[in-house]
Amino acid sequence: QVQLVESGGGSVQAGGSLRLSCAASGYTYSRYCMGWFRQAPGKEREWVAYIWSGYGGTAYADYVKGRFAISQDNAKNTLYLQMNSLQPEDTATYYCAASGPAPSVWVGSCGFGYWGQGTQVTVSS
Repeated sequence: QVQLVESGGGSVQAGGSLRLSCAASGYTYSRYCMGWFRQAPGKEREWVAYIWSGYGGTAYADYVKGRFAISQDNAKNTLYLQMNSLQPEDTATYYCAASGPAPSVWVGSCGFGYWGQGTQVTVSS
């Protein structure tokens, strides 16, 4: 059974930084995408960044490019999202996701079918 567990959320002031972590267990795909999405109150879920195993490539949404960085530690089965220069509009619940069967969301060629429970990030001005 695949489990994705996020941590690292919290409250920061504008300009601050946070690092989110996503611990994956039971995930045995050798070729995969893993990524981060977010959802603010009253808004649809949107993708933030993802990484794919083919050659370790990454992709970022325009609204976080240059401020956020996605990375992974394969030895720890953990995905990270380093968030710098946070702004109030970054306030949202952040979700970790991984590719799998019956994906519910597609970003490019990555279909995400496994989701974590989310971690809250609040940025105050």
